[in-house]
Amino acid sequence: DINLNSPNKGLLADAMTDVPVDSAASARASAPEGLTLAEEEELRSELAKVEEEIGTLRQVLAAKERHCGELKRKLGLTPLDGLKQNLSKSWHDVQVSNAYVKTSEKLGEWNDKVTQSDFYKKTQETLSQAGQKTSAALSNVGSVISSKLGDMSSYSIRHSISMPAMRNSATFKSFEDRVGTIKSRVVGSRENSTDGLHSPSGAGDKPPQDNAPF
Repeated sequence: DINLNSPNKGLLADAMTDVPVDSAASARASAPEGLTLAEEEELRSELAKVEEEIGTLRQVLAAKERHCGELKRKLGLTPLDGLKQNLSKSWHDVQVSNAYVKTSEKLGEWNDKVTQSDFYKKTQETLSQAGQKTSAALSNVGSVISSKLGDMSSYSIRHSISMPAMRNSATFKSFEDRVGTIKSRVVGSRENSTDGLHSPSGAGDKPPQDNAPF
């Protein structure tokens, strides 16, 4: 029996609000608008089949990848070769893509505009003139250095040739004879003065006699 005068009579209503509700029933009740329950069941069945096919295809793909790896191993192909092949294919795909083609065309147009501009032509002419002036300056420096080296070599050759000829000339021989004469006179005068110091005057070449008793 329920005592309506009990102080806990309000707890009954609170307990009834905590009763769980069937989620499937609520899902069916909240079906998308415009779909009947039969159409929803058909779509759910098709979704389950597609997910099953995806799982089957993943298994088949894994088996194919293992078989491909075995074939590459038998052929001696390394992972690096596969990476190169993938990079080449990726680069080829990039080159044939619309974005790459449009970018190349745009860059070509910009290049034509820059090369045909007056500023580019003036800059190119200035650089060309500077290069020509630099080449001419370097050529002049090389010519001067070569001329100096030629003068030095010719001077050394003339000097080596002129020395024997000068020694054999009559002027050089006369000068050499005069120097020899002066040298002999100077040496002779020195010898005479030395002999005069050692011997008394008037004694001649005879040595002095010692008459002291023994």
